[in-house]
Parts: sequence; structure tokens; C-alpha cells
Amino acid sequence: MTNAVAFEPPAYPYDRLDAAKAAAQARFGRVIDLSIGTPGDPPPPMVLRALDHDDDADRSARGYPASIGSADLRRAIAQWTDRRFGVTVDSGDVAVCVGTKEFVATTPQWLHLRNPTRDTVLFPAVSYPTYEMGALLAGLRAVPVRMSDDWSIDLSSVDPADARRALMLWVNTPGNPAGGIDDLDEVAEWGIANGVPVFSDECYAEFTWTGPPSTILGRGTGPLGLGGVVAVHSLSKRSNMAGLRLGWYAGDADIVGYLREVRKHAGLMVPGPVQNAGVAALEDQTHVEIQRGRYLERMLRAAEVLKDVGVPVELPAGGFYLWAAVPGGDEWAWTQDLAERSGVLVSPGSFYGPGGAGYVRLAMVSGTDDIEEMARRLGVGL
Repeated sequence: MTNAVAFEPPAYPYDRLDAAKAAAQARFGRVIDLSIGTPGDPPPPMVLRALDHDDDADRSARGYPASIGSADLRRAIAQWTDRRFGVTVDSGDVAVCVGTKEFVATTPQWLHLRNPTRDTVLFPAVSYPTYEMGALLAGLRAVPVRMSDDWSIDLSSVDPADARRALMLWVNTPGNPAGGIDDLDEVAEWGIANGVPVFSDECYAEFTWTGPPSTILGRGTGPLGLGGVVAVHSLSKRSNMAGLRLGWYAGDADIVGYLREVRKHAGLMVPGPVQNAGVAALEDQTHVEIQRGRYLERMLRAAEVLKDVGVPVELPAGGFYLWAAVPGGDEWAWTQDLAERSGVLVSPGSFYGPGGAGYVRLAMVSGTDDIEEMARRLGVGL
């Protein structure tokens, strides 16, 4: 007999919005869904052309694709990293993943197999729920790290006992949901000083509004500054390719090399045509600048609408979410009320940890016409 407790998966966060969604549909028919950060805009034309490539000489759709990513794709990632951040990464220290959510959810178990002496995953206290879930799925301790007033991670608050047990640290900058920007020099230094590998989720880097995009690469140890740090990126947000499931990780040669090999055994592979499309997306920056303009326009207008209904909100330092404190502090009641009054669906802040209570997140993934429809339904500007 053992005292082990069976794992019971919690309700999936967005399934908990079913009642609000039903109320919105009942009154308005069409829901304006700002709850999930799934891109509503189309992928760029060059991505669609790459996916539609039909050539008998191209076996990318027929054979098993390289789990680590094709040589062309890894080279494109390394070149993009150099162009965008001014950081040199060897394509051998790059590998792809089947979307970064999969990587976030599975990496703790792979690392724990390698280092069973550590049992703790550190992550921002108000953040993407999969950081915590990845630790739980691996049977590990999930320990949230306090956030500062600007929604950046406060590593000074980490208990030294937790640091000694830490298998890895997740940071996310710009952050989801609140858009905070972490000091990545400080983060890398903390990881090195405590012997904790740092995984920096940078999938919103292209949507940084307070300066140029940043990466943790180049801030670690060793001649290229890659030791002890791994950056995680995605084309889901940058290029509206969420449904194609293509992300990558790059950095510390030892960590990346280990993960590349163990993931091969798990059969984690991005389809060949999607890898080809990734090369096309990374070689073009124009579509990203167009998307930046769309998100900024929507955030500015939605912030005006919220202010007019008594919910003042500041634009984030990064990302394409508005993070708003709700009147009365009950984010669930406000979410339900908004759905019933306007047919608009948002995410209660407690989805992202107890520290998110009293807030809601609005994803600017619907077009400007939807933002104007939200204003009309709420009686703003009439």
C-alpha cells in the first residue's frame, strides 16, 4: 500500500467560460471572443504559398520530418536571431517543437529524468497556466514567484530553499497576461548564481512597445553567452500560424542537445510542409510590422471603450492583451455581466494565478470592426 494520490486534471480554464459564452450567444447570436489569444488575422501570403507547394521532388509531406527541424529551418532561425537581436547562435544549438505549449508542458519531465535530485519548477505567479501544469504533469513542485508592481518577476522573493531544489525557472517577457518586461540580465545572473537553468518564453517579443525586442540569449555564460539559458519562440503570434504548431528553442548547447535527443524518442515532429512555411515566415519582417500596427490600433481603441464604461486601463509594455482591474474586484461576476450586456467574452484574471484576481484579460485578436461593435453594444459614443 502507498499513500500516493491519483492526479485529477483540473477543469481546462476556457471551458469554465461556457456559461458566459452561452449567455452571450443567447442575446446576441454572435460572440465577440476576446478571451483566447488565438490569432484572428490570416497568415502572410508567403506562408500559404509555402504550404501549397506541390512538387514530386519535395518529399517533406511524405516522409518523416526531422524532429529537430530541417537544416533550412534551423538556419533560418539562427539568421533571424542574429538580425532581430544581434545575437549569434549556431544552428546546431537550435531545435523545433510542436508549438511552444507542448514544449512548456513536457520539458519539466524530460529535465527531471536527467536530474532527479531537483523537484521544483519556478514560474511567475501571474502567468500562462501551462508553466504550472507542466510541473504538475511531471509530478513536481510548482512554486510561483512573486511579481513586482510592474508585473515583472521578483527573483529576490525566491526562498533559498526553493532555489536549491529548482530544476528550472520559467520567465515570460513580454508577459502573458499583464505585458510586463523582465530584466533579462538580472534573470540570467540569478540563474547562473543559483545553478538553475533559465527558460525564457519570448513568444511575444515582436510585440514589445517600450523599446526593441529582447532575448535572454547572449546573457548567459561562455563565449556566446548561451550557457545556462534557453530562449523559447513561436510563429503562432508573430506570423499568425497558431494552428500550424511551430515553435523552437535555442541556447545552452548541453540543454538543447539533451532535449533534442530525448524528444526524438517521443516522436515529437513538426510536419515537413509546416517547417517549409516557417522558413518563409522568418525570412519576411514586413508582415510582422503590419500585425504590430493592427494590435496597437485595437488596443488603443479598446482602452478608450473600457474607460468610457468605467474601467480605465493602461497599455501594456508588451504583448497584445489589455489587463484591466474590474470595478468591485470580482472578475468572474464582471466577466459574466459583460457577456450578458455586450456579447463580449474575456478571461478572468484568476486563470493566471491567484494574483490575477480582480483583473480581466482582453486579447486584441478580433478585428477593429469587432472592437467598434463592442462599443456599440455597450452604448459607447452614442
